[in-house]
Amino acid sequence: MPSLARKNLFHDKTRLAVTLTGVIFALVLILVQFGLFLGFLDTTANIVAHSRADLWVTAPGVPHVNGGSPIPERRRWQALADPSVDKVAAYAVSFANWKLPSGAVESVQVVGFDLETGLGGPWNLTAGSIDDLRGQDTVILDELFLDKLGVKGIGQVAEINGRRARVVGLTRGIRSFTTAPYAFTSLKNARNYIGLEEEQTHFLLVKAKPGIVHGHLKSDLASRLPHTEITTNPEMRWRTQYYWLFRTGAGITTLMGSVLGLLVGIVVVAQTIYATTMDHIREFGTLKAMGAGNGYVYRVILKQAVLSAVIGYAFAIVIGWYVARASDAGSAAISLPPEMAVATLFVAILMCVVASMISIRKATTIDPAMVFRG
Repeated sequence: MPSLARKNLFHDKTRLAVTLTGVIFALVLILVQFGLFLGFLDTTANIVAHSRADLWVTAPGVPHVNGGSPIPERRRWQALADPSVDKVAAYAVSFANWKLPSGAVESVQVVGFDLETGLGGPWNLTAGSIDDLRGQDTVILDELFLDKLGVKGIGQVAEINGRRARVVGLTRGIRSFTTAPYAFTSLKNARNYIGLEEEQTHFLLVKAKPGIVHGHLKSDLASRLPHTEITTNPEMRWRTQYYWLFRTGAGITTLMGSVLGLLVGIVVVAQTIYATTMDHIREFGTLKAMGAGNGYVYRVILKQAVLSAVIGYAFAIVIGWYVARASDAGSAAISLPPEMAVATLFVAILMCVVASMISIRKATTIDPAMVFRG
């Protein structure tokens, strides 16, 4: 039976090519659409995911990391008084104007962090170091946005909100969903750029001591820090993702694109597998005429469907990988984690098997006498 299924599938090379093209197209579409969706989720809250903080202290009702409100920095000392707390760092995130060499203005997001703890700082550094931010009016940018900001490299000087900003470091792959690039700097410099008062901050990033349960520490800090809200790092990440996903048009569009990509993929595969089975209907009639039972025909058709899924997936995952790597140079990243690659294989097999089930009834109810008709 396996030999028959393979021979039946590979006998007509043209039909096989058409079948695989349909499966590959559907799977690549699914990979790209869901890859864009996962990339969107990652980009919206990447500075939260890489903050290395365990808890966030914010003003009440802050909807996401890009919408912080000032709180007194003295809350930091109150948090440090808790014996379960290891570190607490002030953190500021705010939009600002970046002046291009042409005189035009682009938006950036100034991210001010504590250089001593490093909590909330940049990652994937390709040039310069965190220590370089100890100089006055210094920033670290991402390579992806140098052209957008009119920067040619390390050492170039620009202006943020009318104040001098010298580029001292570069990162790779730190995107911003809002299209306003992140400009990492020291907390002191950030206050000067965005006009934040000396005794204020937007967030406090808390690092717990080893072995401390974050949920318990969250409750303890809530009682110590009045007029604030305490969230765990995963909660802040999800809060930010939820806001951009469900409360903005871009998020809904990305989500709908992923769902439509899956539906289109299912339709394409269903039509392709059904047409392939119908093209071999006379062969199945021959099997029935030779005495083959419906169970045998089922196994042949399902085996062909699984083979088509696996072969199509092998090509699609390679194409998807190259597309994802090519997106690294753009502002919209396509994420292709191993979990998604494995899930897509199961989706491919499921789609092909379900599609083949539609045509099985036609194949098993065929009149064997048709084989002998002209």
